Amino acid sequence: MFNIDEIYTVSDFLSLCNKTIENNIPTCWLQGEISNLSRPASGHWYFSLKDSRGQIRCALFRLNQRNIKFNPENGMEILVRAAPTLYEARGDFQLIIQHVEPVGVGNLNLAFEQLKNKLKKEGLFDTIHKKSLPKEPKTIGVISSSNGAVIRDIVKVLHRRYPFAEVLLFDSMVQGEGSAERLATAVQMADESNRCDVLIIARGGGSLEDLWAFNEEVLARAIFMVKTPLISAVGHETDTTIADFVSDVRAPTPSAAAMMATPDRLELLSNTDKLYLQLRQFSKQKLTLYKHQINQLKARIPTPSKQLYLFSQQLDYFTFRLSHQTKTIVGLNRGKLTTLFEQLKQHSPIANIQHKKEINALSKQQLTQQIYHLVGQNNSALHALSERLEQSINALVESQKNKLSSCIIGLNHLSPLNTLSRGYSITSTDNNQVLLSKNTVKIGSSITTQLADGKIYSKVSKIENN
Repeated sequence: MFNIDEIYTVSDFLSLCNKTIENNIPTCWLQGEISNLSRPASGHWYFSLKDSRGQIRCALFRLNQRNIKFNPENGMEILVRAAPTLYEARGDFQLIIQHVEPVGVGNLNLAFEQLKNKLKKEGLFDTIHKKSLPKEPKTIGVISSSNGAVIRDIVKVLHRRYPFAEVLLFDSMVQGEGSAERLATAVQMADESNRCDVLIIARGGGSLEDLWAFNEEVLARAIFMVKTPLISAVGHETDTTIADFVSDVRAPTPSAAAMMATPDRLELLSNTDKLYLQLRQFSKQKLTLYKHQINQLKARIPTPSKQLYLFSQQLDYFTFRLSHQTKTIVGLNRGKLTTLFEQLKQHSPIANIQHKKEINALSKQQLTQQIYHLVGQNNSALHALSERLEQSINALVESQKNKLSSCIIGLNHLSPLNTLSRGYSITSTDNNQVLLSKNTVKIGSSITTQLADGKIYSKVSKIENN
């Protein structure tokens, strides 16, 4: 027998198991491979953690994903800190993930490599998108923090190297939560202001965590979209960020970025002196060349009399050519006019009308002949049909006469009068009914006998049977 108090409902039993698991199995670290990873619209992640001999369901809720910089994928080896529990709705044993680390590489390093490979495949690092720096910028925009030493170093270098350029600072956070979005907004504002010839995004050195804002995707895409040439100067020379790959030019330090963005004042002065000497030498060479060309042109100018003889000879030649050409053109036009006159005669309305009249007369004659011929044919046919009709009528009348004679002969054979002429008679009662039997009359009845030449009226005095 069993105790009724020992019977559990399914939900109560699962709740008991869940409490037992949570109270007796502590939070622990596990290492395994991700499989069956799914990311529903809720934002939570669900996957299985497996090794060569087993697997377990895992749930990583959205609030626990804030510190995860890399993108988990199927087949990735990870190390997780998790609390075991029982999902009572289905009775599934699972782990609630609290923290995730990739095995063999740091969280930030893996996130850096994943984003780098993603943007590289999209072409954000391609050389074709890199813009050239202006040679002599008038305004330089700097995206950095106003509290750091970076902006002071840049201004110091620019004042010494190229004091002609104006420096505009677009102040922004460069470290901490939300700094990537602030930097992206500052880059966009600097580009949309249309006041800067070149932009410098800069920050001093630090750890990978300190420089992480420059490895965020939002900042990388903002840098890629700017139309103004941009120099990235983040950290020390050995530091490399995603912003360095997307920017048009990478500088090892902020001071180096200031030098790359501007020409050197001393070099400009030296180049100016060189250009001045080259210009003087070039001017002397050109002046000598022009003098030589003028002397050559003077030698080629002919005397007025010689030029007049030449023009007179050319005028006689052109007059002869004009006369010859005029005669030729007149002859050609006369031939064309004669041809056109003949064509006009051929297409004259009078000739056309006369031709039409002749055609109409010929057609009228042909039509009259055809009418006479047709009338003669129809008369002959009508005469032949009349003869055939008359012959047919005569033959039909003769045939009907023969039929009538035959009918008369047959009718005569069947006539009662013909029968009476052979000695027969017809007897009828007083009510004109033919007497066919002795039973139809009585003694004393009046009867009438029809003979071939008359009638006999008599009374019945005796009736006998045969």
